[in-house]
Amino acid sequence: MDFETVEDFKDYVVIKNIKNFELDHVFECGQCFRWNKTETGSFIGVAFGRVIEVEKQNNDLIIYNTNKEEFNNIWFEYFDLNRDYTKIKEELSKDELLKKSVDFGKGIRILKQEHFELLISFIISSNNRIPMIKRAIATISEKWGEKIKYKDKVYYSFPTIEKLYDKTIEDFEKCSTGFRAKYIANTCENVYKNNGILEHIFSLNDDECHTELQKFTGVGPKVADCIMLFSMQKYSAFPVDVWVKRAMMHFYVAPDVSLKKIREFGRDKFGNLSGFAQQYLFYYARENNIEV
Repeated sequence: MDFETVEDFKDYVVIKNIKNFELDHVFECGQCFRWNKTETGSFIGVAFGRVIEVEKQNNDLIIYNTNKEEFNNIWFEYFDLNRDYTKIKEELSKDELLKKSVDFGKGIRILKQEHFELLISFIISSNNRIPMIKRAIATISEKWGEKIKYKDKVYYSFPTIEKLYDKTIEDFEKCSTGFRAKYIANTCENVYKNNGILEHIFSLNDDECHTELQKFTGVGPKVADCIMLFSMQKYSAFPVDVWVKRAMMHFYVAPDVSLKKIREFGRDKFGNLSGFAQQYLFYYARENNIEV
């Protein structure tokens, strides 16, 4: 594991000597939309119907508004703390071209997020900018989620399918989702009518999972890969957006290669570590504004 011990205090836990965990790398690498940085450098996020705040102090990670039992039941898995990222980085760094990206995003961890929330969130993400995505998800949560208080401020959980299945295209349009409103309404109805469908898709192998996710309206190959990677623990996923395309063209492939070919090339090259490689490449390319 990438830490030594967990110490339990009143309303917070301390994960001692954590490795491979940098707040900016984890929460600003494009995988999540419900975490926001505070003025002090900590991050506050909403997940699994709870609000927590995380900060680093030297080599320790502090998680506020939780306890050891909740850490063991939720956050240990959510932050993927059972995985040895040192081994992953050593393996990927054998590729000299990738090593620069791995070193740059050395503190990335891939979160294990809720299936339904991620499905809707990444439908919203299609051809969209992160501030707009965050705003739309926040609005949906404020309208139909549950209130949660932390430090005298009100937050909202992401709504359950039972709260969203009967909402109209117009309802979602009022949440600044644009042309995606009809996709969200259709997908919510689909998930509700097909009880357990996301758990079923989660149980499939990687290629079947990728195919089945694309049967939801508004989910193409890239969005399916994101849901697979950030929620369904399918680490051969290789989402290709503009930044990954630029990184792959910059480091590996010719400029006229299609997104589909880049995806195939990435999966062939990185195998079951493709998703991790993709995150290092994405973060490096976007933060350094890589041009081709």
